[in-house]
Amino acid sequence: MIILGIDPGYAIVGFGVLNKEGSSVTMVDNGVITTDKTDSFPKRLSIIAEKVKELIIKYKPQAVAVEELFFHTNQKTAITVAQARGVLIYIAESLGVELYEYTPLQVKQALTGYGRADKKQMQQMVKTFLKLKECPKPDDAADALAVALTHARTSPLLLRTTRLN
Repeated sequence: MIILGIDPGYAIVGFGVLNKEGSSVTMVDNGVITTDKTDSFPKRLSIIAEKVKELIIKYKPQAVAVEELFFHTNQKTAITVAQARGVLIYIAESLGVELYEYTPLQVKQALTGYGRADKKQMQQMVKTFLKLKECPKPDDAADALAVALTHARTSPLLLRTTRLN
């Protein structure tokens, strides 16, 4: 199963692509999509949409895992990131890819077992689980890999729950 993890944003969108075969998970690719702050906001959303579409077409994921938003201070940032997140969700849906959403708490618990893990702990777990020599950079790419790993570690549970219902 190919999983595309996304850490949403509008200046920087992190992405991570994993291949899960049985209990083995390997990294295929990771990086960021950046937009120029001098571009209009609609232009930036359009760039994000096109780049995510290219990633889906290139890697043909069976699942897209997106981090849900958690903002408690800056409402303006929350609104613009939410709009970018909406574009990401739309692209996945329009291309027929299953979409899964995970809260920051779920991601932290899935990777560390502790819902208040800090960024360094999360990056270390991404490095460990994927057997990497160093932590992925920039942080947005590592965060996207963490979301994809959460899906890789959670998806068998989702399937079991679906079968029970």
